[in-house]
Amino acid sequence: MAGGGVAALGVKTERAAQYKGRMTLAVATTCLVAAVGGAIFGYDIGISGVTSMDPFLEKFFPVVFHRKNSGGKNNYCKYDNQGLAAFTSSLYLAGLVASLVASPVTRNYGRKASIVCGGVSFLIGAALNVAAVNLAMLILGRIMLGVGIGFGNQAVPLYLSEMAPAHLRGGLNMMFQLATTLGIFTANLINYGTQNIKPWGWRLSLGLAAVPALLMTLGGLFLPETPNSLIERGRVEEGRRVLERIRGTADVDAEFTDMVEASELANTVEHPFRNILQPRNRPQLVMAVCMPAFQILTGINSILFYAPVLFQSMGFGGNASLYSSVLTGAVLFSSTLISIGIVDRLGRRKLLISGGIQMIVCQVIVAVILGVKFGAEKQLARSYSVAVVVVICLFVLAFGWSWGPLGWTVPSEIFPLETRSAGQSITVAVNLLFTFAIAQAFLSLLCAFKFGIFLFFAGWITVMTVFVYVFLPETKGVPIEEMVLLWRKHWFWKKVMPDMPLEDGWGAAEGHAAPASNNHKG
Repeated sequence: MAGGGVAALGVKTERAAQYKGRMTLAVATTCLVAAVGGAIFGYDIGISGVTSMDPFLEKFFPVVFHRKNSGGKNNYCKYDNQGLAAFTSSLYLAGLVASLVASPVTRNYGRKASIVCGGVSFLIGAALNVAAVNLAMLILGRIMLGVGIGFGNQAVPLYLSEMAPAHLRGGLNMMFQLATTLGIFTANLINYGTQNIKPWGWRLSLGLAAVPALLMTLGGLFLPETPNSLIERGRVEEGRRVLERIRGTADVDAEFTDMVEASELANTVEHPFRNILQPRNRPQLVMAVCMPAFQILTGINSILFYAPVLFQSMGFGGNASLYSSVLTGAVLFSSTLISIGIVDRLGRRKLLISGGIQMIVCQVIVAVILGVKFGAEKQLARSYSVAVVVVICLFVLAFGWSWGPLGWTVPSEIFPLETRSAGQSITVAVNLLFTFAIAQAFLSLLCAFKFGIFLFFAGWITVMTVFVYVFLPETKGVPIEEMVLLWRKHWFWKKVMPDMPLEDGWGAAEGHAAPASNNHKG
């Protein structure tokens, strides 16, 4: 296909008003099963709370164990240990590498293939962790869990975006984040319940990751493939049958035509990663990098990874710190439900901006309380401890209905088909790179910055809130295959992208033409 219009846009005209379909049982079932991948991701975040359990620390990190229980150490620095940080962060470094490998698998073999690969990797990682007898085996298990995260996070958001009807895509795509928050909450509850099962309670906490991993693997085997992926791989008639089934109607001509046009372009692109660097994909590339980076720079993962450690550093007892982390997990889960209910009515921009403002206020309040009432050698008074937990819960609440789910939703829905798997890989890789960096550095940053760590994150939230206000157009209700048309209407991105193409080739504002074959081969 040599048509310049399709090459530049993926689709030739806007047909969103002609799309038919409704929420069907097939969509609901497949989205629920696929979202289990998010539950595993969340479980692996929350299960890092075993780092506050004495039997776990005594076996694998005796230096930290003795420092924690000996007294006299700077409260902010009790857990400052690079080995302990590596236990948490190694998972995300492995996930970063795996997400790049997952891109060609997802594109060439389908979304289901990556989901199954992720589930199997999770099962292996859980088995290694529960049987770990030394630190090397423990870290190897975390690495295999990371491989599962790389595959799962690359494929599941794409799967959800492509299966969902355009007018419900935001809410259904957030099933991934909802499952993630449920996984975090479940892990916190399990940590709270197993802390007194000595000396092997931590093994139970780590090993139970196998339960959602098994569900993800089995679900991946029986899920239907997305119609987008089937059409892209030449199984056009099968793709139409799946589309009719998941939309609950045979009148799918408009949406099917968009998918076919997009897949024709996708099949002309031999190098998606090189193609994504082209000027016409610049807005999507910027979002694929900035959205996941900003999501992590909110500081949320520091709270979720190290909630028990953080609360213990503030003077909470072991039980109280785990209880507080359970509370924050419950708030995160509840707030994601709120987001699912309102995202397709209020839109992405309003939630991201208002959530950012609330998070800034909360981070500053926590910094002020700790700076004034808490020191390196003194504990936080009970009333102020309660205030800190309340404000952190408000911070988590804001994240849960804004940047938490939308940090995944927006990147997964903005890419044309020819760069979609590559774009999602970049999103996941950036997310995991920043997650790894923050997870590895947080304990040292806490020791160095003390209460200033919260001001550090507040500064980044300010930057990202301004970024959304200036650069992100509203994507609510825009079909995935027509998303590229949205960027050409934005006041800034239309200046960055090449001139609007015509049916017979590239057309420029001045009337001259560029080659119609531009960028076909990446």
